[in-house]
Amino acid sequence: MADTQQVDAKAERTVAKLARRITAFSKEHGGAEGQVAYLGQRGARIVLVGEDGGWGDLVAPSYDIAEKAVTKAGITVHEAFDGEFAAKVKTGPYEWSRMAGIQVGGPSNG
Repeated sequence: MADTQQVDAKAERTVAKLARRITAFSKEHGGAEGQVAYLGQRGARIVLVGEDGGWGDLVAPSYDIAEKAVTKAGITVHEAFDGEFAAKVKTGPYEWSRMAGIQVGGPSNG
């Protein structure tokens, strides 16, 4: 019985910590929306998009903990990262260079 209570207490602390980080992101970016994606044994990824187009992500140890964290933070959660939600993300030169890698401005392959 003590082990179950200890695990539950640890999970609740993790939920609270993630919710605080989500809330801080939301305040910094004028509000936020999110999406939770299952990562298998690694847990779940919480993708956050601010009202200003800023974005970030967090990884939770389980999908259940991620869902509880976004609920506790009170943000809108989307089923998928597509459509109008994805269009809110603003990217800059850094993101484009990271996504394109060697194809943009890198050395020639030929």
